[in-house]
Amino acid sequence: MESQLKELLGFLHDRNPQVRNIALENLLPQTPKEAPYRRIFLEQISSGGLAPAKEPESIRDLKLLCRDQAAIAHNAFRALVNLSDSALIVPFLGEPKFLEFLVAYIINPGSLLADLATMVLSNMTVNPNVIQTLLSLKIQLENGHPIASRSSTAPVAPSTGSTQIREESAILLLVDAFVDAATVPGGSKEERKRKGDLHFLASVFAPAGRLALLTLHPGSSEFALAKLLSFTEHPDIIRRGGVASTLKNCAFHAPAHMAMLKPDDEMVTVPPSNEAGKGMNLLSFLLLPLAGPEEFDLEVRHKLRMSDSGSYDLW
Repeated sequence: MESQLKELLGFLHDRNPQVRNIALENLLPQTPKEAPYRRIFLEQISSGGLAPAKEPESIRDLKLLCRDQAAIAHNAFRALVNLSDSALIVPFLGEPKFLEFLVAYIINPGSLLADLATMVLSNMTVNPNVIQTLLSLKIQLENGHPIASRSSTAPVAPSTGSTQIREESAILLLVDAFVDAATVPGGSKEERKRKGDLHFLASVFAPAGRLALLTLHPGSSEFALAKLLSFTEHPDIIRRGGVASTLKNCAFHAPAHMAMLKPDDEMVTVPPSNEAGKGMNLLSFLLLPLAGPEEFDLEVRHKLRMSDSGSYDLW
């Protein structure tokens, strides 16, 4: 059985898409951690002494298949979700070109398999080297559309008369996509701008570097962390739990405490930066989920003030 599965690995890059699809369908059950022949994907990893490990051909093929036809790409992403829990394989997934594709694919509103891509990225960010690469990564946008997302399951940028290309921080683009993908209460999925929920991005932000979320970026007076605060009460436990972990990590950055506690109508800096941004009013987002549904006593209400949003703030 093992020798037959190894033979199938060679068909992952066959010219015929039907052959690629059949090979991948038969190999996919061997990608989970408990699969009996998972080692066929790991045995190809080789290194000579101090030389860097050589990427297995099967992993390289799976990365390419993520751009293939919908059925093939779906299984390729699923395979990488399973395999990305291996510390031996993550370094090959974290190389800049594939990481750029992964981020660009996730932030593309029309990507059909964006949720699977976020699962892969979430598994990868347990590796500190991947985190560092992600924090320094810039994504090229053509008229606001991520160029590197080109694949069969992601729409191409609409053609316009003029072309404007710019680069933006990958982590900030992921934050915006995460916020944009949140389901509006009472709204239907058909009304949303994005194909995916992107809940698993929350677990990317937790280890991905609190400084990126607590630093003001050009053209913005709002800290990126402030965009995540409303999800402390989100019904999805993955989104809510990931944001809670992100807040916990950011709370260990003492210079940002005043910015996190001040109301949003006050401007405050996060040393050593001298640029002032809006306060984040963190306490209301932390305390409300813990308060429960009970009404405040009249005596307690006198000690609180009503904010513009209709919630109570500490006086």
